[in-house]
Amino acid sequence: MDFPKFLLGDNTDFPEAIFVIHTEFPRFIINLENDDVEWLEDFDQHDQKELEIEAESLIQQANDFYDREIERYED
Repeated sequence: MDFPKFLLGDNTDFPEAIFVIHTEFPRFIINLENDDVEWLEDFDQHDQKELEIEAESLIQQANDFYDREIERYED
């Protein structure tokens, strides 16, 4: 099954939270309410360096995805 690169997540146990799930490597979930990131991968030291380089861009892409989706709902 193919998934989009980003998905929106919602949970009534966290009514203020806005979750964006990144489905490609490195997989993660970000809570846009407080910018907490949960990585769904195990990283070694080599991966950690690559992750530090890519993390800022991936988090910005997650935010941009959310903004785009909200804009589409408003239209």
